[in-house]
Amino acid sequence: MGVVKEVKRGDVVLIRLGHGSGSEIRKTRPCLVVSPDELNRQLPTLIVLPMTTGGHAYPFRIPCRFEGKSGFVVVDQVRTVDRTRAATRLGALSPRTMSTVLDALQQMFAP
Repeated sequence: MGVVKEVKRGDVVLIRLGHGSGSEIRKTRPCLVVSPDELNRQLPTLIVLPMTTGGHAYPFRIPCRFEGKSGFVVVDQVRTVDRTRAATRLGALSPRTMSTVLDALQQMFAP
């Protein structure tokens, strides 16, 4: 697998997350890039949210549809990963879903 060079907020990228521990999402899986484009251009890291087709509709799990599959963006498992973990750009989520994800992040971290 190669390394994705140009990444934008809203892109879905296949990320090698590693082994993880406990309830952390692991393996290689699609992740939504949520870091701002300015950071994506300047830093060797990406802020991502894993995506899954399993699980339940918990708070901070945003329903989404990608590549013909229904699933969730797992907002409660925010990760910063080195860009070298980004294997392939798979596409992008809809602007509407992306807006919902960003609203959920703001709710999680705002006082």
